[in-house]
Amino acid sequence: MLHINDVTLRLGPRILFDKATAALPDHARVGFVGRNGAGKTTLFKMISGELGPESGTISYPKQMRLGRVEQEAPGGPGSLIDFVLAADLERARLMEEAETASDPARISDIHLRLVDIGAHAAPSRAAAILAGLGFDEAAQNRSLSEFSGGWRMRVALAAVLFSGPDLLLLDEPTNYLDLEGTLWLIDYLQRYPATILVISHDRDLLDAVSDHILHLDQAKLTLWRGNYSSFEQQRREQQAILLKHKKKQDDQRKHLQSFVDRFRAKATKAAQAQSRLKMLAKMEPIAAIVDGHVLPFHLPSPAKPLSPPIVAMENASVGYGGEPILKRLSLNISDDDRIGLLGSNGNGKSTFAKLVSGRLAALDGMVRRSSKLDVGFFAQHQVDDLDETSTPYQCVAELMRESTEAKIRGKCAQFGFPNVKADTRVAQLSGGEKARLLMGLACFNGPHLLILDEPTNHLDIDSRAALIEAINDYQGAIILVSHDRHLLDACADRLWLVEDGTVASFDGDMDDYKKYVLERANGGKPARKGRAEAERQSGRREPSPRKDTAPAKKRIWAIEEKMRKFQDLIARIDKALANPAAFSKDPAKSAQLSAQRGELEKALMLAEEEWLELSGESESAQAG
Repeated sequence: MLHINDVTLRLGPRILFDKATAALPDHARVGFVGRNGAGKTTLFKMISGELGPESGTISYPKQMRLGRVEQEAPGGPGSLIDFVLAADLERARLMEEAETASDPARISDIHLRLVDIGAHAAPSRAAAILAGLGFDEAAQNRSLSEFSGGWRMRVALAAVLFSGPDLLLLDEPTNYLDLEGTLWLIDYLQRYPATILVISHDRDLLDAVSDHILHLDQAKLTLWRGNYSSFEQQRREQQAILLKHKKKQDDQRKHLQSFVDRFRAKATKAAQAQSRLKMLAKMEPIAAIVDGHVLPFHLPSPAKPLSPPIVAMENASVGYGGEPILKRLSLNISDDDRIGLLGSNGNGKSTFAKLVSGRLAALDGMVRRSSKLDVGFFAQHQVDDLDETSTPYQCVAELMRESTEAKIRGKCAQFGFPNVKADTRVAQLSGGEKARLLMGLACFNGPHLLILDEPTNHLDIDSRAALIEAINDYQGAIILVSHDRHLLDACADRLWLVEDGTVASFDGDMDDYKKYVLERANGGKPARKGRAEAERQSGRREPSPRKDTAPAKKRIWAIEEKMRKFQDLIARIDKALANPAAFSKDPAKSAQLSAQRGELEKALMLAEEEWLELSGESESAQAG
């Protein structure tokens, strides 16, 4: 059990933890959430002993082994498999001692212990973890120095998982993974036998893995039971309860203060007035939960739609230096397509995206694009290419040379950089802010086709929800490459798989793809043939989950977002109307707010009815 007791820590003028307290149960799988910059990584440093709190304590049993991925990517001439095997320090020490031990009794003890810890099966276990994270047998025997930093961070993650610590600390483990690696990691963590504390903005991971959520908010820690969706629901319910209690307390305070103001000067009532003053002093104020404001994303839609298909390929191939990477490409993209691009890193997703956008020419075959096609391209690696000495204002001004300063600053605010934020140097922006800026620049002119390559890196959960809403409001075509399954589930209507040197439609939904990935990672041979072909060969017909459930899932998600908005607006109106002076100061506005509240309640009721109907249809389709 991990105990965090009254921990306080400041970072300059900011207080990250203010007498924060939490206790993690043994074998709990805990998702650790909070806004970017709140101090989540700092808590990891305190738990691992890298940093000490100003006051308070962090304690856990002495025999508990901690495991955490180092921030520096490992390197050196050693092979990947040897690096992972060396992470089990006890096994490595015993194997080395077994080579030199001469005392028969000690040799016997060593080999008995090696059997107890499964030392001889360790190479196959290490190989399975590396394979799940994207390294085939040949790659596992290559040296670390041959791989890029991102791939070496995967090796570091594999080593920590292999060591099997009693407390596993994971800080954004999916940042260096593709979707396939993320799906495998989720499956692995679901079966992990010890305690997990994972920082993540991947909602699907938090829902699938977590049985508790540790929330860092306003320098306090709160442990909630359940996964992230359960946490969100419980928190909304708590907000509603606190608002009611706050209103009652405010009314009581007003009543007591009114008595004091009226009778404090009267001798006969002075004692009673004094008594009420003491009651007011003892009354602990109830602070309503206030969520920080999340800036929306703005993805301008094309001014005029183009006639479909906007991109058409016939037996095309694409590659570099005359050598094809992808062949046999015969695909069409319509003006309103929502395509999720699947496939392991290195299979050619980026190459395909460059072909679609016109950044790469076809080596063979035919690729037709609409003559007026405008493509917006966002790739995560481009964030590092931003000029760190420039500001958001300067970046936008480059695209609006004939515009006034007021219009340029208005556009900056639309991007999420209002007021002085527009004059902040890029070097001082957070990763999420840089991504916002780059995305705004990529779709500046309302492109007909928007290609988003890992757009959610560095975004917290609320910002990801805002991005999903913007994508679904966008009226053009979109190609998505992402390890965030929640994003793909919410936005993609079609799935294309980049594999075996080509791109083809994946006949199924994300649940089917997860099964496909896990079967392959576990040594199986999942079939890539289409469902129709499988039906013909088996002589039986099965329903197509993608066809039946994907549109419904997207609509259900959109309705849930709409319901959340209605609930938030109703809560805001209730808060405004809870002010006793509201009706006396501006009765017309208060009456308008009351009418709006009634309309919102009706809209919420209709949305709930539609949600229930669609949920029932979706469940029936899946059962059928």
